[in-house]
Amino acid sequence: MPEGDQDLRLDSDTETVRLVAAPHALDLWQFEALLAGQAPDRRAAAALYQGDLLAGIPLPDPLDQWFAPHRQAIRRKALDLVEQLSRDDAEADGTACEALAGRLLAADPAAEEAHRALIRLRLAQGRSNAALRQLELCREALRRELDADPEPETLALLRDGARAMPAPPAPAPPAPAAALTPPPRGDQPAIIVMPFDNLSGEADGYFVDGVVEEITGALSRVKEFFVIARQSAFTYKGRFVDVREVGRELGVSYVVEGTVRRGGDRLRISVQLVDAGTRAQLWSDRYEGAITDIFDFQDRIASQVAGAILPTVRNAEIAVAARKPPGNLRAHDLVLRAYPRIWSHDAEENGQAIALLRDAVALDPRYGRAHALLAWCHSQDVAYAWSGDPEASRDAARQAIESAADAIADDPTALAAVGAAISLCLDDLPRAASFIESALALDPNHAWAWARYGWLAVYQQRQDEAIQRFERSLALSPLDPLAFNLRIGIAAAFGYKGDYAEAARRIRAVIDRHPRVTWVYRMLAWTAALAGDLPTARDAARKLTAANPHASIEMMRRSHPGRHSAEAFDRMIEGWRLAGLPER
Repeated sequence: MPEGDQDLRLDSDTETVRLVAAPHALDLWQFEALLAGQAPDRRAAAALYQGDLLAGIPLPDPLDQWFAPHRQAIRRKALDLVEQLSRDDAEADGTACEALAGRLLAADPAAEEAHRALIRLRLAQGRSNAALRQLELCREALRRELDADPEPETLALLRDGARAMPAPPAPAPPAPAAALTPPPRGDQPAIIVMPFDNLSGEADGYFVDGVVEEITGALSRVKEFFVIARQSAFTYKGRFVDVREVGRELGVSYVVEGTVRRGGDRLRISVQLVDAGTRAQLWSDRYEGAITDIFDFQDRIASQVAGAILPTVRNAEIAVAARKPPGNLRAHDLVLRAYPRIWSHDAEENGQAIALLRDAVALDPRYGRAHALLAWCHSQDVAYAWSGDPEASRDAARQAIESAADAIADDPTALAAVGAAISLCLDDLPRAASFIESALALDPNHAWAWARYGWLAVYQQRQDEAIQRFERSLALSPLDPLAFNLRIGIAAAFGYKGDYAEAARRIRAVIDRHPRVTWVYRMLAWTAALAGDLPTARDAARKLTAANPHASIEMMRRSHPGRHSAEAFDRMIEGWRLAGLPER
């Protein structure tokens, strides 16, 4: 409580203590007051609602039971608010509605009002396919969490919205039989989930089909490839078909195959990803679970398979792009070539990625993902002190962010990249959260969005949540090229919590395996110093300045994303001084 603040004070007598506050002094009161206002007030109320009341604060059981109705009442108001915002924002950009819906769905994936708000918003924006995808997300979440179907009000949105959409053009006459070659799908590779082989008998057929349906649904939320509809895939059920034949017939590049075997009350599922052109196996894994937890088991398999397949397909496409002659490169190829340079966390390679992405946006100025990744690269120049002129790099990041925000539509990777860029180099964490939460609302299995959501929690001093988010990201994509960054994030959370020795131990483990990631020496320097290990701290500071002559405490004040938390940043500065990092 600020000293001398007459709007917020404690008043007491011999028997009671009470809090006396003006209506504007507490965000809960502000939230409820703003709900009664006009559309701009409701948007402000949405920004205040960051989750359930006192979420993450342990309360004794009797107090928690007493408090539960108040928490539910505030959540109910937030759910009503998100639906109202979807009507308010029908002619606006929808940012406030999307951000609030993302927060509500992150806390409760079955919050039908939030799904309904996003469906209404997508329809108002003329994005009927995105509205249909949101309905499927809603349907899956309700079945998983509540074993229920969407309410008639939700289904009516799509029915009424379809009537409001312009009539489609008359269908073209049927193509001749010879024209069976699948139509081109632009730059996206296509993937199909084949019916899995049931090795346990017909009694388990329902589960086998359910697993395939869940995996297909999870992959369909990934925007980096086109997923063949389940109905087309099931025409191959019960037949042995060469994957190259499937590739030719349906125009797919990748095939997911699997087997299911039951032993007593245990199930074992084997899944593999195959290149349809070469029949080479790109990835495989095995999952085991109890038949008693069948639906949770299906959900877990779908999430982990989707999380593993995305980076595998992306790496395969990167290899294809790398083999193309320079004269044949498209904007999409240039972005693929930029990925490994972005992931390297190396100043020189980051500069090469910037050059490739600039070429990509020159070829296609409306390529939202290229703009978003360019923003991320410029923000890395700022955050990791790679730039000799951090303000120029910050301006370049800001320009790329605004270009991306106008063009990324419903691309989770681009949304996460923009959120990452904002959190790294601009002082607007709520806006960063809105982009990342929108990414997760579109694709709950997007490992990198969970990673950036973890870093956001670090900067917001919510370290237990940060660790949970990093661990979820690692579970979704354990072989991800940025997995080391997640381990750095977990170490950072321990450091921000004050467990400096554990943070330093984890950072040393990352450095041992990734010696080229030199910016992390700055974290080792302050955590080791505050843990009392000055030899390690001073060695880390020397290695940091050797790798980056710009590194100084003054540079950290200007560019380190930890500056968002004044108390934690003061401790960092204390540690850097103990480690001998120069002031300027």
